[in-house]
Amino acid sequence: MKPTVHGLHHITAIASDPRQNLDFYTRVLGLRFVKKSVNQDDPGTYHLYYGDYAGSPGTILTFFPWAGLRRGRPGTGQSYATGFSVPAGSLPFWQKRLAELKVATAPAERRFNEEVLTVFDPDGLRLELVATPEADPRAPTPSADVPAQFAIRGFHGTTLALTDARPTASVLTDSMGYRQLAQAGHRTRYAAGAGGPGTYVDLLTDPALPRGLNGAGTIHHVAFRVPDDATEVAARSVLLGRGLQVSPVIDRAYFKSIYYREPGGVLFEIATDQPGFAIDEPVEQLGTKLSLPPRLEPHRAEIEAALPALT
Repeated sequence: MKPTVHGLHHITAIASDPRQNLDFYTRVLGLRFVKKSVNQDDPGTYHLYYGDYAGSPGTILTFFPWAGLRRGRPGTGQSYATGFSVPAGSLPFWQKRLAELKVATAPAERRFNEEVLTVFDPDGLRLELVATPEADPRAPTPSADVPAQFAIRGFHGTTLALTDARPTASVLTDSMGYRQLAQAGHRTRYAAGAGGPGTYVDLLTDPALPRGLNGAGTIHHVAFRVPDDATEVAARSVLLGRGLQVSPVIDRAYFKSIYYREPGGVLFEIATDQPGFAIDEPVEQLGTKLSLPPRLEPHRAEIEAALPALT
């Protein structure tokens, strides 16, 4: 039985300056600051979450920002680019806005009947604004800086850079319920469920890409979404049966997770949609306090004292 993976849940990247990171994703891109927490494996480091107003699965880009961390090198063995869905016809607004803010971009290109604008965050993380003709019913995040008609709706997809896509494609299609949709050049697209923005995984085998090196401006892991605990347990069983090394289920407070490396070296996570980010602060107040998992709450004072101010 294949697990019911519905698409992307969240993507976690590595940054250097947490203040610069917060400014870029909230002011420049117009995302909501959904959650201010800590890296549960390194509580002296923030875990910052950005997404739509409600912090919905499929919209959340998160960061571990280590101050002063050296830059990494995006390349094979990594998630190479993170695509955000924006409305068709919105790229001229973004090109003008990003130029005025002196944000680095690459020329827009066409890909699978979509217009794609590549944008680089302050650490060089590769982002893509994908103006898709497909319907995307997700509501934009209210923003004082980005009008709703141009705003990001959530993820479009992720691009994995690989030297050989076949083993990864096999995991996606045989064990995670993905199907191949299209192929062009060195890129092959896969989709989960009914497809559409938020479900896509592109496998890129461009021989010009270097081997990736971890550091600021690179992706730490890609998380896929399942609706509930039972589906996650079933997914783990399928993956173990395939011979993959899969972690036990880990309670991350806002979702439960399992982790494994696909054959190309990219760290995958499968995360539950529930309980979500509103379990410890109301939706209208998301991101306004330091949220800690219960096991770290007794250490709040020392954790807060060690973290740099964000404003």
